[in-house]
Order: sequence, then C-alpha cells, then structure tokens
Amino acid sequence: MTIVVGYIPTPEGRAALAAAVEEALRRDESLLVLNASRGDAYVDPGFAPAEELESVRGQLSAARVGFDVRQLVRGKEPAEEVVQAAAEVGAELIVIGLRRRSAVGKLIMGSTAQRILLDAPCAVLAVKADAHHPAGERTRT
Repeated sequence: MTIVVGYIPTPEGRAALAAAVEEALRRDESLLVLNASRGDAYVDPGFAPAEELESVRGQLSAARVGFDVRQLVRGKEPAEEVVQAAAEVGAELIVIGLRRRSAVGKLIMGSTAQRILLDAPCAVLAVKADAHHPAGERTRT
C-alpha cells in the first residue's frame, strides 16, 4: 500500500511531508507526494517550483523511504486530485497539512482539507505546522 501526501510549498505542506515520512517508515510503506494546481501554475502559490520538488526528493531519499513525486496541472481542484490519486493507488492513508482560517475565509474560499476529509477513500492524517515540532500537531480522522 501507499501513503499519499498532499504537498504545497508552505510550513503546513512541509509538516505534512514530515509526518508522512514518519508514517511511511513506521508502516514500511512508500509515499506518493502530490502537488496539484487547477489553473495557472505560475500564479498559484500552492504550485511548487522545480527546485522545491528537487529538495523534497532529496529529503525523501535521505530518509530512505520509497517515493514517487507527481505534479499535476489538469484543471481539477487539488482536493479532487488527492482523493483520485489515493483511490488509484489503493492508499492506506492520506496526509495533509492544515492552516488556521476564519469562518468567513472557509465560506468564501471553500476548504481543500474539508473536501479531502469528506471524500477520502481511506484514513486521513491532518497535521498543523508548529515551530517547535517540525511534523506538527496531529489530528486523525
């Protein structure tokens, strides 16, 4: 089985990656790191530049975990891409990063995390970025 991690180049994304590595090593599983954008990747802050993804590959190699890194720009919402990838690979777990948002922010912008939590075909581990603990706080659903 595989662990899917929704990755964006932010503290939350890095916390999700760190937690996913811990889970992969603990479970003896491989990782699928997914970075997705639905539109113009050049203006999407969630779209990771090539150097960022190269750094991710280096971290995963150093951690000695099996991995695949995918970057998708297919016009779909990132939540849809993560859920679809998890279903395709028969994922055991999805790991995502969470950030604090106001109620109005959630209403206007929607919530990628919420869509993943509701639509995921497997367990979801949600982590928050925490300056004192790189893997962040954990919330399992």
